[in-house]
Amino acid sequence: MNRPDPDVQAVIDLATAGFPPLATEMTDIAEVRAFFAARPAPAAAPPPVARVTDEDADGVPVRVYDPGVHETAPVIVFCHGGGFVLCDLDSHDPFCRALALATEATVVSVDYRRAPEHPFPAAPEDAYTALLWTAATFPGRRLAVAGDSAGANLATVLTLLSRDRGGPEIACQALYYPMLDPTRSRASHRENAQGYFLTADHLRWYWDGYLSSPVDRTSPYAAPLAGADLTGLPPAQLVTAGFDPLRDDGLAYAEALTAAGVPVDARHHAGMFHGFLSMAGALPAAAKARATAFAALRRALTAS
Repeated sequence: MNRPDPDVQAVIDLATAGFPPLATEMTDIAEVRAFFAARPAPAAAPPPVARVTDEDADGVPVRVYDPGVHETAPVIVFCHGGGFVLCDLDSHDPFCRALALATEATVVSVDYRRAPEHPFPAAPEDAYTALLWTAATFPGRRLAVAGDSAGANLATVLTLLSRDRGGPEIACQALYYPMLDPTRSRASHRENAQGYFLTADHLRWYWDGYLSSPVDRTSPYAAPLAGADLTGLPPAQLVTAGFDPLRDDGLAYAEALTAAGVPVDARHHAGMFHGFLSMAGALPAAAKARATAFAALRRALTAS
């Protein structure tokens, strides 16, 4: 059985130590969030961005990152990961700053309501409200959606909602190790169930908190791999990791999009793990992969 390189495993071990042991020792949501909030702040200062403001997007809190390049820069609506349960604007602040600087796009990070207090469809509805606000606030600009993990689920759901509800037009979707299938039935969920930061226990706990009804588990707006009609969606960029339980979700979604006629740029990193793009400061390979992913998104947004 393959194992991560020692330098990668060292980062996995550090990340695991700083994350709640969900579904095994800790299940109360208040306790989990308190554990998460008490983690030490990163030692490195966040990348400087010309202008960062917290805004109200018609009732949904957002944080807007303006790199100050030009007034007609593209806009990316970003949804953070965290299993629909954890994380927030602050947890993904460094990532969004790096995204804005690398793509030279304005980034709108969405603070959607989280489960279990606010189960599906609260998160996608909040994200869609923020998308509409973004399109109205930055009219005429090219628009993309992006997200990591559960946020990648929301990003691709935004393309479905935009298609089904008549807009706004989305030029590209960037999906980083997406969380797409509540059945967790593919091989990677068993092969990578433990030992690589994100675990099978985490994913079961996340999905159980997010989807309160059996019917929700077959909704295309919750589970895009559950036979959703993917025709007419914007071009997609997918990043997957070899030691990620969600690896096969992302690979299967790339295949499903391609079969539906959607152009897909899929990049698989066999030696990496879930969340590795957020750990670029600790791993040169992760930094290179993130630079490549962000450069691809920039090209997609500036292509004529």
